[in-house]
Amino acid sequence: MHGDLGRGRGAANRQPHGARQRRTRLMPPETEHAVRCHLDELLADRGMTLTELAEKVGVSVVNLSVLKNGRARAIRFSTLTALCHVLDCSVGDILSVD
Repeated sequence: MHGDLGRGRGAANRQPHGARQRRTRLMPPETEHAVRCHLDELLADRGMTLTELAEKVGVSVVNLSVLKNGRARAIRFSTLTALCHVLDCSVGDILSVD
């Protein structure tokens, strides 16, 4: 009678300590995102080049170019924070969702 209590929650069904569970994704990786980057406009408004921005932020021109052209899959919060400080703007000025 009590043998079925907790089925599915016992030690046999637990992952080893430190193992990660796979999370389900909201969107498949191949799905196009709707996030748009506005670095072009921000740089033009400030008379700054991508190379100058890269030097001030401390990231490569290539990585900023990938972001600027909408090909980035992710951005570190530290990079986003540095961009906001250097460009004197908020996150919403750099990125928007269509």
